[in-house]
Amino acid sequence: MSSIDVIFTKHRPVLLVLFFLLGFGSLFTGLLFGSVSVPFSEIVQALLFSADSSVHQIVWQLRVPRVLAAFACGGLLALAGALLQVLLRNPLADPYILGVSGGAAVGALLAMLLGWGIVWVNLTSLAGALAVVALVFGLSFRAGDWNLYRLLLTGVVLSAGCTALITLILTLAPAGDVKGMLFWLMGDVSRAEELLPAWAVLIVVMAMSMLFSSSLNVLSLGQIKAKTLGVAVLPLQLGIYFCASLATVAALILAGAIGFVGLIVPHVVRLLGVHDFRWLLPLSVLLGGSFLTLADTLARTLWAPQQLPVGVLTALLGVPMLLILLSRKQ
Repeated sequence: MSSIDVIFTKHRPVLLVLFFLLGFGSLFTGLLFGSVSVPFSEIVQALLFSADSSVHQIVWQLRVPRVLAAFACGGLLALAGALLQVLLRNPLADPYILGVSGGAAVGALLAMLLGWGIVWVNLTSLAGALAVVALVFGLSFRAGDWNLYRLLLTGVVLSAGCTALITLILTLAPAGDVKGMLFWLMGDVSRAEELLPAWAVLIVVMAMSMLFSSSLNVLSLGQIKAKTLGVAVLPLQLGIYFCASLATVAALILAGAIGFVGLIVPHVVRLLGVHDFRWLLPLSVLLGGSFLTLADTLARTLWAPQQLPVGVLTALLGVPMLLILLSRKQ
């Protein structure tokens, strides 16, 4: 065990407190910065006191919903990524590896192609994601046997099919609609409307995951060892699959397909020496929410008033971060 592993193993509560502070800091940073410059004192006054001013409307109607949406989406993606990585025993697993994002994208883009409103876009996106979840589960679960390799292969095949359909829809779409479709594909927190369902899913999935976190530690050693140690592997795997799928679908409905968060965040937490899922899961949620909130703040202020797709920023920020951590890891 390296020196950094020893340090963080002994100070995990301190690390949790630091990540909580990072979360609050990212939320307040998102409130402080935007396309309109607002002094710090007026931000605090608008948060603490009710007033019919433009600053109060900017803070409560625009920035508060956006930072809460970004934090919830980042937490959901990080949680789903951590669960799928232990389920598939694949460090490259992310929330979209089983084709859920492809199904959601096909549904959303088809609704946009037909000119339907945002409500129908969300509903068709939800229907497409749930259809892929059901197909992947149905095709990989046979006669009481669930093969993870068949699960992964089925997800990859369906993802490839959805990619072909997405390309077809983009080809057939009018030029004026293509930009909106591309923003959905790259992730756009600004269109998030209903925050309560996403936060409810995050809290429920997090609570359920923490209940079987000890079993996740055993499952990470392998299925055979987990069975030997008395873990009911199949029910646990099914629970992981549906919890990760639920978190992924909620994030997709909230802000579209935002990549890289579910892949990099669990890796960063592990590189800090945290492998126990009792600590890995909450730390991943806090770091994922903070990371996406800060990335979205940068996306809407870097070239203000023009807003960049937040999914592009998550990749541009995440790739060098992960490479630096990997280069320093002994």
